[in-house]
Amino acid sequence: MPVDEVMTYVLNKYHVRPEYLWKKYPSYAVLRHVDNRKWFGLVMQVRKQQLGLEGSGSEAIMDIKLDPKEVEFRQGTPGFLSAYHMNKNHWLAMRLEQSDFKQITDLIDESYQLTK
Repeated sequence: MPVDEVMTYVLNKYHVRPEYLWKKYPSYAVLRHVDNRKWFGLVMQVRKQQLGLEGSGSEAIMDIKLDPKEVEFRQGTPGFLSAYHMNKNHWLAMRLEQSDFKQITDLIDESYQLTK
């Protein structure tokens, strides 16, 4: 699922626009609740080498907050990695190009509800 589709989904469903907080990482997008300002997602383009993946180039990932049991269950399964720069017990990284639309949107919804 391309990053622009993730952003369109979040905007249409939750009326949330991405926030770009870091000059050093202009493509890193924070997704957070409008009312309580809590993050429910962080979309990043990260070099594969930094993610422990084979090959060169970068990959689009999205960190989402989940129940620790869900994080433990999904870590190591295709399409998921340990969270990048977030608490690894409560956050999980989805490989956006490796996951299908329904799976991604379901987990975004879960993260949104958990951080509500």
